[in-house]
Amino acid sequence: MHALAYYVPAAVAAVAFLCRLPGLVRDRRDPLMLSVGGLLLIAAAVFCLAAPPTIAAVNDVTGVPNFSAPLVYSVLTAFCASCLILVVNWRGGDPRAVRRATRWCLGVYSAVVVALVVLFALAEAPVERLRDLDTYYARTPFMREMIVLYLTAHSVAVVATTVLCWRWVRHIHGWLRAGVVLMVLGYLLNIVYDSVKFAAVLARWTGRDWDWLSTDVAPPVASLSGVVIGMGFLLPMTGQRASARWRAHRTYRRLEPLWRELRDAVPGTGVVRMPRWSPPELLLTQRRADIHDGLLLLTPYFDADLRRRAHATALRYGATPQEADTIADAAVTVVAVQAKTGRPPPFPAAAQGGRPQPFAPQRPFDLVEVSGALRHPVVADLRHRADRQGSVAAS
Repeated sequence: MHALAYYVPAAVAAVAFLCRLPGLVRDRRDPLMLSVGGLLLIAAAVFCLAAPPTIAAVNDVTGVPNFSAPLVYSVLTAFCASCLILVVNWRGGDPRAVRRATRWCLGVYSAVVVALVVLFALAEAPVERLRDLDTYYARTPFMREMIVLYLTAHSVAVVATTVLCWRWVRHIHGWLRAGVVLMVLGYLLNIVYDSVKFAAVLARWTGRDWDWLSTDVAPPVASLSGVVIGMGFLLPMTGQRASARWRAHRTYRRLEPLWRELRDAVPGTGVVRMPRWSPPELLLTQRRADIHDGLLLLTPYFDADLRRRAHATALRYGATPQEADTIADAAVTVVAVQAKTGRPPPFPAAAQGGRPQPFAPQRPFDLVEVSGALRHPVVADLRHRADRQGSVAAS
């Protein structure tokens, strides 16, 4: 169970990195993409290396008790630097100022890594500790300084990242805003992690035993923090993709009445069938193409006089001019379908006058709105009139 508390957030960060990898390869010179990819990869490494089984394995391979301590703390320090670099690139501004701030973060935290390694080399830590190294060596010379240094560097980074991300939240919207809010929550949990770690170490300095804060409270908090931050990176991308697919599916369904109207009358409409498990965007593209092909074949049957009648009738029904345009488009489409299938027009006068006066639409049809307008009373009345004319002609 203790190992899962580390490996689960490592897996979440790794999955987030893999999801971002195509964009990273495509825009490998984009500092922002590099910052995101680096942060996720380092976060996965931190949790993987900090797991007790990994700590024991690294110590065994190197033959140095507690060798994992400077390794984990150094990677954690690199994570701190990557957090600040990410926020610097997110915030943007003068490219020279961004590069200067990035170099400053790299310089400071590289110096911290060097100091961690030097302090561990000077310290005496012969007893291997897999879970409680911070409190066990809290009063040991040089180990004490190393522990305080890594906690301080981590605290400064997460506090700064939390503040800067929260300021940025006010300027973004949608899925990106939700993702950044999750990241802020994750960094707040990191602050809780640092607080309980400091409390346990300070308790050791004053002769108290609060080791449970470091061994029992801090790891679950760190694990939850990693999962929340990883989800914060995943949410904007997966949320936008899911929203796009849902919008495509909804539009696909809303176009079905118009597609069926044309399919029954225009040869070739809807002949190409795709599997239902095809991406919604592809299904929608195919359906739009079918409808456009059908409307193109119906153009010679569009009746300008009937459209004017339908538009005026829709206005009398209380429709706005824009809604009346859509209703009139739906009306001429229905009547054109009936005309192409050999049924008489809905108004006897039109039948006596010969062929209808054709017209070319001055603007593209709003397919979704026209599909919905097929159920409007004006369109339904024209359909019924044509049916009655057909019955009279048949008798």
